Amino acid sequence: MTAGAVGDVLAGGDVDLGHHGDAEVGPGLVDLAVNVRAGTPPAWLAARLAGSLEGLAAYPEATAARAAAAAAHGRTPDEVWPVAGVAEAFVLLARALRPRRAVVVHPQFTEPEAALRAAGHAVERVVLDDAFTLDPQRVPDDADLVVVGNPTNPTSVLHPAGTLAALARPGRVLVVDEAFADTVPGEPESLAARTGLPGLVVLRSLTKTWGLAGLRVGYVLAAPRLVGLLAAAAPPWSVSTPALVALTACTTAGARAEADAAARALAADRAYLLSALGGIAGVEVRGEPASSFLLLRTPGRRDVRGLLRERGWAVRRGDTFPGLDGEHVRVAVRDRTTSDAFVAALADVL
Repeated sequence: MTAGAVGDVLAGGDVDLGHHGDAEVGPGLVDLAVNVRAGTPPAWLAARLAGSLEGLAAYPEATAARAAAAAAHGRTPDEVWPVAGVAEAFVLLARALRPRRAVVVHPQFTEPEAALRAAGHAVERVVLDDAFTLDPQRVPDDADLVVVGNPTNPTSVLHPAGTLAALARPGRVLVVDEAFADTVPGEPESLAARTGLPGLVVLRSLTKTWGLAGLRVGYVLAAPRLVGLLAAAAPPWSVSTPALVALTACTTAGARAEADAAARALAADRAYLLSALGGIAGVEVRGEPASSFLLLRTPGRRDVRGLLRERGWAVRRGDTFPGLDGEHVRVAVRDRTTSDAFVAALADVL
């Protein structure tokens, strides 16, 4: 694959797009493969979820959750659609849209490409340069569906909001996956509150910061017309009552302040891990990380993931992300004690 080309690969069989970090974890392994914040959900949220079980006899009702998410981003409820995780949002988009030229910016989360291909759409790739810098000029002018992550999984790179906004235009749907946006203090580059950009679709997740991967909950922010298309493509009642309760609870002002405090603590822990990694020869930190994980490269070494696993560490393989290879692994940022132990293990295998 030639880095930087448009449409480098038109067939999805070159990498396993269905591989995700949860496949790496197992008994006895320290989990650095999944990017869910440790020690979550917090007690107050767990209590709210437990209380929601009393209402399971009724069908889910999303009105309050849509209103809460809308208020959090200065939008109206008809601009919000709850989903059973961002992965469901990609499936709904693939069902609802009929793109003539769909482009996915890589390396990034593989589900949008997988969902588009499963729905029968051809997909082209724009593979970013070595610094993972996004240049809007690299995206074909006639692309009518563009998907990009911000901050991007697995690179942890945060693209400027202005750069992303430059991709929006009439006749194009621009999907920005902000599943990790709340891991960045202040969310300075988020487009969640931008209502004037044509065709903008922003995807948000509660999975990472709040520890709700098993609950499956997120939401879509878009113009009412696009929300209506997604709603028409969605199964009835696809988002459960507990998930809707979580969406309402986690988009309050107090919860968002708590998430921001967690993001600031995460930034300090990430800086600590970066400093520790700087003392190891043979390992590179790719890009400029801004989220809850790092992308590491060990030049000339494709056995590091397996060697770490033998020593009790689960890290996310990189070669299932288009544009990366077996020299790459993704590593979650954890507490400093865990980081010290991981760095020692990594130094031992290099």
